[in-house]
Amino acid sequence: MTTSNSGNINLQEEAPGGDQDQFNIKDKRLSLPESFLREMKEILGDEYQDFLDSYQDEKTSAIRVNNLKMPIERFKDLGLFNIDFDRDNISWAKEGYYISGDVNPGKNPLHDAGAYYIQEPSAMSVVGQTPINEGDRVLDLCAAPGGKSTYILSKLNHRGLLVSNEINPNRIRALGENLERFGAVNSIITNSDSSSLLTFFKGFFDKIFIDAPCSGQGMFRKDAFAIEDWSQDKVDECAGIQRQIIRDAYEMLRNGGMLIYSTCTFTRQENEDIIEAFLGDYPTASLVDMDRIWPHKDRGEGHFCARILKEADKTGNLESGDFGVSTSYEDTKKDPSRDYAKKSKKKQKSRAKSSNKNSGNLNLFEDFATTYLLDGGLKNVLESGLSLKEDRLYYQPLDYDLRGLKILRAGLFIGQFKKNRFEPAHSLAMALRPGDVKNTIDFANDSDEIKAYLRGESIATSQSRGWVLVSVEGVSLGWGKESNGILKNKYPKGLRR
Repeated sequence: MTTSNSGNINLQEEAPGGDQDQFNIKDKRLSLPESFLREMKEILGDEYQDFLDSYQDEKTSAIRVNNLKMPIERFKDLGLFNIDFDRDNISWAKEGYYISGDVNPGKNPLHDAGAYYIQEPSAMSVVGQTPINEGDRVLDLCAAPGGKSTYILSKLNHRGLLVSNEINPNRIRALGENLERFGAVNSIITNSDSSSLLTFFKGFFDKIFIDAPCSGQGMFRKDAFAIEDWSQDKVDECAGIQRQIIRDAYEMLRNGGMLIYSTCTFTRQENEDIIEAFLGDYPTASLVDMDRIWPHKDRGEGHFCARILKEADKTGNLESGDFGVSTSYEDTKKDPSRDYAKKSKKKQKSRAKSSNKNSGNLNLFEDFATTYLLDGGLKNVLESGLSLKEDRLYYQPLDYDLRGLKILRAGLFIGQFKKNRFEPAHSLAMALRPGDVKNTIDFANDSDEIKAYLRGESIATSQSRGWVLVSVEGVSLGWGKESNGILKNKYPKGLRR
């Protein structure tokens, strides 16, 4: 074992019986920080060598099925990626499955359709083990690229509200793309810091997830750059940010709500120390649970998670441990602050129809909806919260004054008005299910037609039905427009491959 000038230990293969912290990782040299190894030895004790040995293992890969779009039993029937559905099910995420590192699920058309999400398995535990009710108002405070937000969406089941926030403008585009692929309807995407959000959402949310910016020690096994980028200065910097974020988040939590704090790092300074200091400063907060996933004990890169409950108000409206909140937009449970959905129906419709031009445009959408969408389901949800911005039509799940907040997307982009016609958006197609529309065409996962569709090519059919929802194995993928036996491709150019 040698120590570099930077203070990192070069780990190399040693002869059996050696007592130094050295090993070979698939002929790949790693240089782990000496201070990191010292702390891990202090924390883990007798388990320390097992922890080091885990760095010889391949990184773990997994997918999580989107049950909003595809029932798990249907996904199992497809037999994809050589998954053994009994052996490979992730214990802390019933929708998650381990996959072999030599498969590429990102190339499958079902990934384009949002039937599943590729996610590090440890990270699934944060949402997988948190009780989320369908009517909850949820904040994902550090959301990019969207792993936790997409999981939250599947639990909300197109009800309640999800605010996905990402402070880094370079990462927010990926967040938007992943939420759109998953079929997000009841979501708002913001680009702000926690202090700015607090001015708009004090005491508002039922659940707040903080996947805190951290020093990333859990990334060491799969990303050599994470090792190079790590330093004690970075730990100190992250801990300062974490202390501020968790305090702002707690103020945005309603009485009786739950705060979920997580990191992908191992140091106590960014985990237990943050939680213990916070609990010492906030007597109304109580610890529900606090746990770690370690790479030498579980199949995952490692994670820390703590759940904190905010004391219910003294009126007894919500007792400690009772996470029940509204189960739909209509059920306000006699909480005036929850009446935003009812106000939304009246205010947004009247606002959208405030001019003759707007009224005419809305008539075009209503004609489209009558012709192509089935009553019930998403059609009824959309009509409850229409909002027109110039020639673009949106569904807004929240009637709330957010002026001054940096917003990437406030709800679902439904479509655009062009020369006396309405053209539905790709995001609408991704939110719809085949059972929501009158005209559908479905292709097999490995068919030539679906490959042609993803390339942006037209497809020969036998009908002239106008707008058609294209799906793969029953999962919505995009729009086509059918005329004279040809399905004209409406798949977005930026997504074609």
